[in-house]
Amino acid sequence: MKGLTDKQQAMLDYTAYFMRTEGMAPTVYELAEHFGIKSATSLAHLRALQRKGYVTRSSKARSLALVHSPTPNRDELVLRVPLLGRVSAGVPLMAEQQLEGEVMLDPSRLPAGTGGHRLFGLRVTGESMRDAGILDGDIVVAKQTNQAAIGDVVVAMVDNETTVKTLYMDGRMVELRAANPAYRSLFYPLDKVGIQGVVIALQRTY
Repeated sequence: MKGLTDKQQAMLDYTAYFMRTEGMAPTVYELAEHFGIKSATSLAHLRALQRKGYVTRSSKARSLALVHSPTPNRDELVLRVPLLGRVSAGVPLMAEQQLEGEVMLDPSRLPAGTGGHRLFGLRVTGESMRDAGILDGDIVVAKQTNQAAIGDVVVAMVDNETTVKTLYMDGRMVELRAANPAYRSLFYPLDKVGIQGVVIALQRTY
């Protein structure tokens, strides 16, 4: 079989990871979402993999299949997640969009259900989530989504500022609850809070 470009290899590796964790093949749209590309570009990469004999697919949904398991390489068991600035575990912090680097994760340690989501990392400042095990300087990894369940630790945006808190509701108000008795909960109208992601992993440097 012919050699692969870096992007084609990454897509092949991620397809194998998705199949292992989700028990089904990713869609063209899910691949595009993960890599931050257009669906047409994702489809073009899949067609190239098909021409080179690495995958088979049909017009049916989730018909993508691997011809052979990808050959292990130094990146196969490492998921590269973009590190996007900082998030406050105290009062909300001005959002930062600059890419600061990458977080390397073992995909086998991520919870089930994350395969169809883009992931991003944020460095935490503050101690308001201390009792939830999230300390100043930690990196939280979140799956990008605008939906969350009560009790989820979320990355929330309020007035273009970001914070990480546990999500609750108090009547018609959104409660962003701290996990440190020294900090009070934050309450906002529902239309003032945007959920950016749900925290699924934590990385700490000792």
